[in-house]
Amino acid sequence: MSEPTLILRNARAITFDPARLRAGAVALAGDRILAVGGEEVAALATASTEVIDLGGATLIPGFNDAHAHMEREGLKRLRPSLAGARGVGDILERVRAAAAQTPPGQWIVTMPIGTPPFFFDGAATLAEGQPPDRHELDRAAPDHPVYIPGLFGNWGKPPGHSVLNSRALALNGITAATVPTCSGVEILKDANGEPTGVIVERNSRPTVEFDLLPAVPRFGFAERLEGVRLSQRLYNAQGTTSVYEGHGSAPETISVYRRLWELGELTVRVGLVVSPSWADIAEARRAMRDWLAHARGAGLGDPWLRLSGVHIAYGGDPAVACCARANLPDTGWSGFVEQALTPADFREACLLAAEHDLRLHTIVSDKLHEVVPVLEAVNERHRLAGRRWVIEHIGRARLADLEALKRLDVLVTTIPTYFLWKGGAAYLEEPDGGDLVVPHAHLLRLGIPTAIATDNIPYDPFFTLWTVCNRRERTSGRVIGPDQRLDAETALRLFTVAGAALTFDEGWKGPLRPGFAADLAVLSEDPTAIDPDRLRDLRCRLTVAGGRIVHREGL
Repeated sequence: MSEPTLILRNARAITFDPARLRAGAVALAGDRILAVGGEEVAALATASTEVIDLGGATLIPGFNDAHAHMEREGLKRLRPSLAGARGVGDILERVRAAAAQTPPGQWIVTMPIGTPPFFFDGAATLAEGQPPDRHELDRAAPDHPVYIPGLFGNWGKPPGHSVLNSRALALNGITAATVPTCSGVEILKDANGEPTGVIVERNSRPTVEFDLLPAVPRFGFAERLEGVRLSQRLYNAQGTTSVYEGHGSAPETISVYRRLWELGELTVRVGLVVSPSWADIAEARRAMRDWLAHARGAGLGDPWLRLSGVHIAYGGDPAVACCARANLPDTGWSGFVEQALTPADFREACLLAAEHDLRLHTIVSDKLHEVVPVLEAVNERHRLAGRRWVIEHIGRARLADLEALKRLDVLVTTIPTYFLWKGGAAYLEEPDGGDLVVPHAHLLRLGIPTAIATDNIPYDPFFTLWTVCNRRERTSGRVIGPDQRLDAETALRLFTVAGAALTFDEGWKGPLRPGFAADLAVLSEDPTAIDPDRLRDLRCRLTVAGGRIVHREGL
């Protein structure tokens, strides 16, 4: 037997290993678990073993965030925050402070107006009820172009208010005659018909930068690299040791992760999916045939970075997709490439993916009933069993369609915070009380492999756990689909060990089991022993990824 490098003793371990569901100690040897048990495990310590007494704290496998968008979170720390601003004067003071530290002529770009992480309040809650205009920003920073972006709608709720001063408007060529290409965008004008500097966006994923603001500085490779470095620390501090990016990653995003992998800097295991930039089915056919062999089947990679499969959108706005492709390699906050496929093109793309053994990932929201017939048609030509295709973002569903997913051997990832808490108002009047909205209990009863995820709204897994177990809509507090609430232990399983199947890693990653990956987290309290209302108050005290301590607080 190898000598242990780290022993965690006096623990309340929830292992998710059927052979031993509870344990009091875990010993690690390098990047693997050496032993799981009681005090006999603690007795394995040698002079070189680090031993940590957990004092009865709860130990679980590390969180595996199955739809993480981890590339975003650190980027938010690279721009000046406007959080806490109660009026236009507060915002102008922060712009002045930024101008004092920025060489004349260089851009000042802040975070959106409002309170992170959601920015729900936005400009409407400022004392004036509106953001500053171009002239107010001109006075605060006369020698700089200034841009205050609108919120990224996936965090909160549109509309968002972008604001530019006169220098910024001029550099972007915005005049009284400018007309947006994309719908959902409005350039506000004063009594003389001139732009006020405020642009209102009603789209969930902002198009204003792609469409109207070519001169605004983008996140470059260096910023995205530093952003992921910051993100990893933040995700590790929540107990997250693995992420899966089923929404797809653009070439630039993949390059960032590849670089961190080369440098040996990954502290979160990363599963990536290709977000393609093809413009039509002919280009998609060539790309799948000639350029995506590395993403076929289980893909390529190692225990820290794996690339497998392709994300294919169902629907989308062609104008938005065109603008997004024209701005590559920049993808804004998203990290993926916007797509737009008609139902016919989606069907053809799915058939091509099956032909070339590329795992499909697609977001269905409330349209599962439209996507399932496509999957069934594909299955008639190319059997889907064993391919691990993934359906994501299920909102409202029908039982017959869930049963079809089981027959087709399709995996599911859900985004409970997005549909139940943040956007739950849309489902408050469902005839069945919301029983088929993000229907976790139905998915589990049918035996459909399911993993849950944060979607970076927010990246805190404890908030998502709270949502899964309570299912309360944020504005009314009403419960959506009470029979679909899960107990904390079941929710934890979906958020830790279940995600390993997405990267074909269930044979070595997930449960706290000898020989498996040494990925684990120590929590402030036992989620299975507290009131479900308190789940979002949990904190992570220690995180171990690959046998290395990557976060430690108070232990």
